[in-house]
Amino acid sequence: MKRSSTGGLVYSTESGRMCPDCRHPLADCTCKAKASAAPIGDGVVRVSRQSKGRGGKTVTLVKGLALDPVALAALGKQLRTACGTGGTVKDGVIEVQGDHCDLVMQTLDKLGHKPKRAGG
Repeated sequence: MKRSSTGGLVYSTESGRMCPDCRHPLADCTCKAKASAAPIGDGVVRVSRQSKGRGGKTVTLVKGLALDPVALAALGKQLRTACGTGGTVKDGVIEVQGDHCDLVMQTLDKLGHKPKRAGG
């Protein structure tokens, strides 16, 4: 039986790995379900352009969408298709490769969201 530095049980031969937050076996843990069920975002959709830390490559970021992860991934797919580029969804932020702020804002507006331009 191991104990973490905070004094909590991390592994039990009886039930396997333990969740550090709720102290239940990982199979019975409800922390992950609660975290994935709660939408991330404040409801104000912000569209910005960023190139810092990306080797000079520009990406368009969409933040603040209050959607669940599945709906966020579907919206990211729609935006990437509309722009004709690649991208990803990370930590509740949709990243579209290239400078497509205007096109992303038009597409979001058509889909019923109220986007705002953020940054310069």
